[in-house]
Amino acid sequence: MVLGPTHHHPLSSLFLSPPPNSKSAAITTVPLDLPRTRAGQSQFRCSAGQTGFFSKLGRLIKEKAKSDVDKLFSGFSKTRDNLAVVDELLLYWNLSETDRVLDELEEALLVADFGPKITIKIVECLREDIYAGKLKSGSEIKDALKRSVLELLTTKGTKTELQLGFRKPAVIMIVGVNGGGKTTSLGKLAHRLKKEGAKILMAAGDTFRAAASDQLEIWAERTGCEIVVAEKEKAKASSVISQAVKRGKQCGFDVVLCDTSGRLHTNYGLMEELIACKNAVSKVVAGAPNEILLVLDGTTGLNMLPQAREFNEVVGITGLILTKLDGSARGGCVVSVVDELGIPVKFVGVGEGVEDLQPFDAEAFVSAVFS
Repeated sequence: MVLGPTHHHPLSSLFLSPPPNSKSAAITTVPLDLPRTRAGQSQFRCSAGQTGFFSKLGRLIKEKAKSDVDKLFSGFSKTRDNLAVVDELLLYWNLSETDRVLDELEEALLVADFGPKITIKIVECLREDIYAGKLKSGSEIKDALKRSVLELLTTKGTKTELQLGFRKPAVIMIVGVNGGGKTTSLGKLAHRLKKEGAKILMAAGDTFRAAASDQLEIWAERTGCEIVVAEKEKAKASSVISQAVKRGKQCGFDVVLCDTSGRLHTNYGLMEELIACKNAVSKVVAGAPNEILLVLDGTTGLNMLPQAREFNEVVGITGLILTKLDGSARGGCVVSVVDELGIPVKFVGVGEGVEDLQPFDAEAFVSAVFS
């Protein structure tokens, strides 16, 4: 599948398709030579020494979350509908109804998958403040509820910006179970980064699933990014990813996005492979991978927690991508995961479109679920 002309490079023999009858080459790259912006230039120029590029890139993407509130708002519509009962409960609140109202509020939060520990903590704090005379109206109670949720998210879920380090290329590994939206999330993240002027290389490290490379090649074509894929079956994922990072380093890419094989958190053989991939990256670029992002299916709600714990114990997750939240009334799981694991949510998937992987912003989230 040829998507565009090939860059010539002294190391190109490592990455290009082998000649006929060759049995040696295992890795191929499928590059694209397309303009990076309408003006034909990237938004930022950066050399390996210009370390401010990555911090600026992470900050810009985070800032875009502020302007994308409408998408976040529509993405959490089912959760918001589920929590609409909160407004009804508090509209005619009076002190004599406190226990009944708080019991129903507790039920609403549990149904939205805020989790029992968080729910009880929030409700009991509200109860104390109400009986202490600190909260005297339904609107004050709702404001206190929103502050509690925001505090839970911001106390433990710091560093929601991408942390891309100080060396080129920055390396991001995407991990998760099959069906969670891992490869799609990688493609959408590539789109976002490229829009901000970064030169992106994809690594098709999901060598376990036959169609995964084809899927990622489609995303490479759609986003105008280059991609390194395994040419022969059963190639080691760590080898593909290692070669991609070497190419990224030699050819001046800003970010290498590495897909990995989907795996259940209970499949210890494949989990060991993740460690090998992580080690392979660090041998090429000191301090990499800069981010290991775990993709979790938001429709599974609190069932995602065991997955997240196992992945974190094995490779050390630096951030979360929560997908499919547009089809779920369980948006409270965002708070539960952050509170339980102390790992920040970096992006949320709120739709099917290429722009619908939204940078996570705690204030925007609270506004979206408690309208």
